[in-house]
Amino acid sequence: SATRVFNEWVINNKDDGMQKSHSPAVMDMLQYSLSRLHAAFSFIDAGCGNGWVVRYMNTQPMCTNAIGVDGATEMINKAKRLDTKGRYILSDLLDYKPSKKVELVHSMEVFYYFTDPSILVNHVKENWLETKGMLIIGVDYYKENKGCHNWSENVGTSMKMLSRKDWVNIFLSSGLSNIKHWLSCPNNGFLGTLVITGTVT
Repeated sequence: SATRVFNEWVINNKDDGMQKSHSPAVMDMLQYSLSRLHAAFSFIDAGCGNGWVVRYMNTQPMCTNAIGVDGATEMINKAKRLDTKGRYILSDLLDYKPSKKVELVHSMEVFYYFTDPSILVNHVKENWLETKGMLIIGVDYYKENKGCHNWSENVGTSMKMLSRKDWVNIFLSSGLSNIKHWLSCPNNGFLGTLVITGTVT
């Protein structure tokens, strides 16, 4: 399972490499999101790993509450070790419901580990986000990115291969509005991280 893989990655300190490689696209996504938030807001990182995005968001003056949720025990344990004041919750994303809905949900390299990502998009829309709240996700595993096609086999866990159009359609069919998508931080033949975002109306 994906959580087993991520537990192993923490033990081998591979999570630090993930942070470094994901950072440019994540910063692009967060800058996009922050530029559209004009009042105090709360935040959830879905699949927070070692908590680096939550730690960053806690430095943002308008962010009143940042929560990290992850299904991998070792990731949450590490997040709590690195950030004793932060809020980190061990839970399958489909089981988690925040006690209070938030204005911004972010996720990097997580949604394709779910057998049907549309169920997770719907769950976040219905149970996590306030009206006018925004979901923004980034995925490097998508059909047009030829370099990723062997990842599932290499990592040894199932991943859902979808095209850019498929991802946009998932957001559309969930009822999210203002849907935008782009390729972030392309380099050296890599098309870039596919970013998809939408808001609750």
